[in-house]
Amino acid sequence: MDTPVQLDHSFTVPASPDDAWKLFHDLARVAPCMPGAVLDTLEGDAFTGRVKVKVGAVQMSYRGEGTVTRDESARSVLLDLSGSETRGAGTASATVTATLTPGPAGTVVRVRTDLDITGRPAQFGRGIMTEVGDRIVRQFAGRLEDLLSDTATAPAAAAPRPGGAPAEPEAVDLGAAALPVLLRKAAVPAAALIALVVVVRALGRRPRG
Repeated sequence: MDTPVQLDHSFTVPASPDDAWKLFHDLARVAPCMPGAVLDTLEGDAFTGRVKVKVGAVQMSYRGEGTVTRDESARSVLLDLSGSETRGAGTASATVTATLTPGPAGTVVRVRTDLDITGRPAQFGRGIMTEVGDRIVRQFAGRLEDLLSDTATAPAAAAPRPGGAPAEPEAVDLGAAALPVLLRKAAVPAAALIALVVVVRALGRRPRG
């Protein structure tokens, strides 16, 4: 099953556009802010990495590569990404464009993602994938804010170390992210079912003439 999805997100980070733009040049520091992701190699504008996700008890690991292109005048970053499951036939590719503009509380980051995914995660469908993407981007924005604010909870840089053991990504739980969406989508039919049960029981308790 092939599921193309377009995602649009925006968030604000508490930094000037100049400072935020400098940070977006440092992929080794930004990459660990993305839930489930680890950067393995970085050579110029090309990189490789891994992403681990889980849905319930099922875990899926992706290994991929990408390139980054920056437009200095527009303060825009373009990422071309592709990957495949390390154990399985699923694939994922994405084009991500992030644009930084001044905002009243710092810098507004607008992100457009064109995602094409196959395999088990594609079974969520476009609507759930969009809302799950929203939740993941909010996590990313929060970690990026920590990093820019230099707080104690800022994630450590995951720059590759020659000869060192590769870092293992911590799986991002897509099932946990999707559960509130699934419950909300099920709320109306569930309420209708409960109402039907209440009516049937009430009718069953009516005295018979």
